[in-house]
Amino acid sequence: MTTDVTIIGAGLGGLTLARVLHVHGIPATVYEAESSPTARSQGGMLDIHDYNGQLALEAAGLMDEFSDLILEGRQAMRVLNTDGTVLFDQADDGTGGRPEVQRGELRQMLLDSLPAGTVQWGHKVSSTRTLGEGTHEVTFADGNSVVTSLLVGADGAWSRVRPLLSTATPAYVGKSVVETYLFDADTRHPAAAKAVGGGSMIAHSQGREIFAHRERGETLHAYVGLSEPLDWFAPIDFTDGAAATARIAQEFDGWAPELTALITDSDTAPVLRPLYALPTGHRWDRVPGVTLLGDAAHLAAPNGEGANLAMLDGAELGKVLAAHPDDIEAALTEYEQAMFPRTEAAMIDILEAHGADSDSNPAQSLVATFTRHEQS
Repeated sequence: MTTDVTIIGAGLGGLTLARVLHVHGIPATVYEAESSPTARSQGGMLDIHDYNGQLALEAAGLMDEFSDLILEGRQAMRVLNTDGTVLFDQADDGTGGRPEVQRGELRQMLLDSLPAGTVQWGHKVSSTRTLGEGTHEVTFADGNSVVTSLLVGADGAWSRVRPLLSTATPAYVGKSVVETYLFDADTRHPAAAKAVGGGSMIAHSQGREIFAHRERGETLHAYVGLSEPLDWFAPIDFTDGAAATARIAQEFDGWAPELTALITDSDTAPVLRPLYALPTGHRWDRVPGVTLLGDAAHLAAPNGEGANLAMLDGAELGKVLAAHPDDIEAALTEYEQAMFPRTEAAMIDILEAHGADSDSNPAQSLVATFTRHEQS
């Protein structure tokens, strides 16, 4: 290949692409807006599936390193009623089908696998434009720019590369989550720790849910879901942690105290995270020299597949570029023709999963779903 691959975004998908290219001897440069790998928290736990995320790690030659990151026992899953009754309790079966790791540790593993200088930190993209004949210019906030004949947008929900291919923009899905943390939970918050158990826990009613998981050590990380329009949240001052916590907790009045403790006993201020998605089946016509992966291509409401799909996108793109070193367009065409139906099917599954909000008994619907998966 006569030119370096230019990747925008040092998330899991972009880094997986860079790593697979490196394995095949193809140079790449990743431009990342963050100033350093530790500029912000990288989120919580990820379950890496054997049918997509782990396939990407195999292509990257990193399964041994990945195995060292796995937190044993975290595949356990429970569903609780709002009164604290356990409706479903599945132990970690030890098969490794969807082992849990910390997102930040997984990202650092990928960073460590790349040659020094591959990631250029502090490069926030301000604009992109097509120059013709398959070349594109990326301009950064500091005024510098690069020109490339192979540009990959791995820059997430609000991608600056996507407009080169598509006019689609993310839309609010009608639901937001409020993020909380409880530290030293077994000692300081034993009732909540017992409710969550050794892995993940979901408690669900119509339009309201609490999803929590046990991270490394005794940390409980919770996402408190509320199916409300964005303007419902506008009066809540999230800069006033105590007031925001009290207001969110009101929506869970009558729930078991070991569940509401995941809101009221948070050791961090609550953080509002509205959820957005691109249209289901988002596609674009082939444009020479540019493509997308991960959330830039197929942002969806969370259901555990997003990071896995981004990594698989990166791995598959890296493999086809290595297979067609002298024909970028053949590689990009092959990649997109496989990626579009793969991600569309996953997005349909996500929509069906989030449809539980409209069920008269969403907790029982979740139990039925988990039971089917357990028996399959």
